[in-house]
Amino acid sequence: MNAIQYLFEKSARLENDFVLGNRETISFTSLYEQSLKMANYLSDKNGNQKNILLVSNNNRFFLVCYFGIMLSGNVCVPLNPSIELENFDFIAKQCEAVLCFAEKKITSKLNLESINVITEQEYLDLIEHQAEFQIKNTFNPDLPAQIIFTSGSTGKQKGVVLSHKNIIANTNSIIEYLKLSEKDIIEVVLPFYYCYGLSLLHTHLRVGGSLVLNNNFILLGTVINDINKYKCTGLAGVPSHFQILLRKSDSFKKMQFPTLRYVTQAGGKLHKCFISEFNQSFPEIDFYVMYGQTEATARLSYLSPKLLKEKLGSIGKGIPNVQLKVVNEIGKQINAGEIGEIIAKGDNVMLGYYKDPESTKQTLKNGWLFTGDVGTIDTEGYIYLTARKKEIIKISGKRVSPKEIEEVFVSFPEVVDCTIEAIEDDITGEAIKATIVLKENANNYITKDILKSFCSQKLDRHKIPQFIEFSKGLKINSAGKKVKVVRENQT
Repeated sequence: MNAIQYLFEKSARLENDFVLGNRETISFTSLYEQSLKMANYLSDKNGNQKNILLVSNNNRFFLVCYFGIMLSGNVCVPLNPSIELENFDFIAKQCEAVLCFAEKKITSKLNLESINVITEQEYLDLIEHQAEFQIKNTFNPDLPAQIIFTSGSTGKQKGVVLSHKNIIANTNSIIEYLKLSEKDIIEVVLPFYYCYGLSLLHTHLRVGGSLVLNNNFILLGTVINDINKYKCTGLAGVPSHFQILLRKSDSFKKMQFPTLRYVTQAGGKLHKCFISEFNQSFPEIDFYVMYGQTEATARLSYLSPKLLKEKLGSIGKGIPNVQLKVVNEIGKQINAGEIGEIIAKGDNVMLGYYKDPESTKQTLKNGWLFTGDVGTIDTEGYIYLTARKKEIIKISGKRVSPKEIEEVFVSFPEVVDCTIEAIEDDITGEAIKATIVLKENANNYITKDILKSFCSQKLDRHKIPQFIEFSKGLKINSAGKKVKVVRENQT
């Protein structure tokens, strides 16, 4: 089955709105009909299994093009609207893209001379007189559906190839453990070029729920107002979203959200103190800690909210129909308390990296996805993420996890964020450096000596950063993930 056919299977003829909001709305049936017409246009013009770029913010234009591309049997390549010209040129060339859907305001900064371009000002006229595409019941679900480019830990652009079966499998699993239904409405602050954002789109379309699109998380008031105005039942975010809501917003923790049933967190490790802080402020809202990768179509594990206090710091166990193990260097499953690499198996695991057989071979072994993430397990098999392999710092021969140190810093009430990194040191090889973001005005009374003293009570001596910097603010990209911070006052 084609993944988009599966997503619309129960909702294609619903007359109510799928997208809610002030700026634009669209019903399920209108979205389905426009997507079918777009698919028909693309099939006639380009055939199938061609790579088609999509560069847009979250809006109706994105949705119609995204679904139309994959319904037609072509491959969607969603890209960050803020993509640098160099990266765009690299991806367009590598994919041999035959077409690019792009918002008009984005086209001026990209090199589109060699590619046919369709903007949001043109797409409706283009499909107005098209017939609806006839979907084949014999469609092969193992065919590629999309390529999502991710920089990963090395900075090198890698295209993760996901099949129709991958999308179907991951969507089914997420719906099952979140218990989603047609009554669910989610506030979307995550972009759809990001697999976490796409998982929200897929799951809610499948069950007949609705989306509220908010492309401006930085305007916290609009997010908070949306949740109550549209009676949202869910909110999904990455660590920085929760850090900002809890320690940068004066009103969030004082608000009441009578319809909010749950929140989900993925996209990196949210430190335990923030999870506890949210839970204490909103004990009636279920908090789902989740873990995943683009290579797994978004999701690999979750921790049930019922176990949040008992297993605080854990990423839980594998989602339905996904196997997770933690193995040592020879591939043997570790015992409780030991350290190893997290590996996964399931129908959600990617086909491979686009035109990169060597990286694919290193990551996919005997049907298992080797995540590159280091973790441990407890006696009941719950997994605790330690670090990525390449993040581990060695100080005088001792291995140090940056996340352990960051956890201590952010437990200090005035700290919004902490980033730990290694810098070169002539004596120890590497030294530890902490970049700290404080609450507004806290820099007037919080000093580096105060923070070092606080850490000395909780960390071994070799784990205490030799250098501390204060940053003016938490810098995040359009997916909400941390980027390089603005630094000042190094000592």
